[in-house]
Amino acid sequence: MEQLPDKLPASPMPLLNKWLQDAIADGGLPNPDAMTLATVSLDQPSARIVLCKEIVADPGYLVFYTNYKSAKGEAIAANNRVAGVFHWDHMDRQARFEGIAVPSPAAQSDEYFASRDKESQIGAWTSAQSERLDSRLDLLNKHAATARKLSGLAETTGKTGVPRPPYWGGYQVWLTAVELWTRGKARLHDRGRWERGLGQGSGPAPEPGDWQAWRLQP
Repeated sequence: MEQLPDKLPASPMPLLNKWLQDAIADGGLPNPDAMTLATVSLDQPSARIVLCKEIVADPGYLVFYTNYKSAKGEAIAANNRVAGVFHWDHMDRQARFEGIAVPSPAAQSDEYFASRDKESQIGAWTSAQSERLDSRLDLLNKHAATARKLSGLAETTGKTGVPRPPYWGGYQVWLTAVELWTRGKARLHDRGRWERGLGQGSGPAPEPGDWQAWRLQP
C-alpha cells in the first residue's frame, strides 16, 4: 500500500492538492472535492458537506462557497475557527485540516459565481439557506418568481448576466494544521501531521508562519 514520503515534505500543501487532483482524475467518486466542514457556534458544534473548489498551495488555503447568512456562515461569523476532512476511501487516503475561515475577496467570488450555470445562480437568489420552509412548493414558486424578476432586470439594464447576491460568496480557509493518512497493512496506517501559526497580516488575510512536521502512530 502507498505510504507517505519517508522524509515528510516541508509543507503539506502540494501533496494535499495532488491528492485532490488524483481523486478528481480517478473518476471513482461523483464529488471527489467533497469535504466535511465542521464549525462551532457559541454553544454547538456542527458539520456538513461542502465542495472544495480550490487549494492554493502557497500561501496555504482552500476555498469553498456558500450563503454567508446560512447556518455555517452564522457560525463562522461567531467563531471563524473550522476543521474538516476529505475521505477518499477508494484510494485509501484521508486528509484532515484545521484553520480559520476568511471571506474571499469580492472579485474572486464574482468570478466564480459568473462561472456557475444560470439555474444555480438563480437558486442562490432564491434560497434563504437554512431558514425554515413551509413547503417544497413554496420554494419552487419562489424560484420561478425570482427567475422572472431577474429576467426583467436584465431587460431593464441590458445586462444579461445574473449578478452575485451580496450575501453569497467564498471563504478562504487558511490552514493551521493538516494531517495526511494512508491505509496500512495490519492497520499500521501512515500518518503525517503539519502545524503552523498564523499571524496578523496587513489586510484581512493572515500572515502564515513556517510548517512543522512529524509522524503520528496509527
